[in-house]
Amino acid sequence: MELSANTVWCSFSQLQKLSWRRYCVSVTQIDSEDEEADYYEDEEENDDVPEWTDQLMTTVAAEVRRRRKERGMSAQELADACAAIGHPIPRNVIANMESGRRSVLPLVDVIVLAEALDTHPALLIYPLGHVRELQRLPLQYPTSPWDAMSWFVGESGEGQDAALVNAFHEYRRQEAVAFTAWNAMGNYRHDAEIATDPKMRAQAQRGEEQAIKRLETAAAHLQTTRSRLQRILGPSGNLPPGLEALTADIPDGKDSI
Repeated sequence: MELSANTVWCSFSQLQKLSWRRYCVSVTQIDSEDEEADYYEDEEENDDVPEWTDQLMTTVAAEVRRRRKERGMSAQELADACAAIGHPIPRNVIANMESGRRSVLPLVDVIVLAEALDTHPALLIYPLGHVRELQRLPLQYPTSPWDAMSWFVGESGEGQDAALVNAFHEYRRQEAVAFTAWNAMGNYRHDAEIATDPKMRAQAQRGEEQAIKRLETAAAHLQTTRSRLQRILGPSGNLPPGLEALTADIPDGKDSI
């Protein structure tokens, strides 16, 4: 039996829910006088399901168009807004993206488009409330955009990175509480200074005292979270700015953080 190795290229689809991949396989054709040659050819399945990359681009393009229309902007106005930010994206590029004729979508474009549309880049990729489900990664079953967003911003999962992101979000929440208390403290202090009625002045002073307590509590929580961030990042890690400017306004020289 005489063997002749001829490479036969064929493609087949491995379908997992909404995604597919192409592979190439090499099979050996065996010729024999007594045997017929075996030919192995996998028939490519026909489906209209786009690849994950195409789905991702389609999602971003649709959300850009939706937000642009919602704001009453033309494609040229959006292009002008991008140019004003410092990263020009021509009108025809935006039009091609929205119509599906653009084959690439750089990350820098997503960032600038989000700024021009007064939104967040993550909301262009995972438009919460506007799609029912999507693929987070290739070869995965569709999932809720809420779950995908949680993964994208680092809120889900385990390990040091997830702990870092969660600590950062906690820090920002406590920081917002501190700023609210600081603003209230200043307003009450001003009211007490200009009040001519003793009762109104006393009421404003009590309000200031309560605001100071809230600010001190928030500052203590922030200090705890800063220590947590420092442990995660290590001694050389850069921490968010402290609240020295806010706590400096607290009477009696309370410690700042």
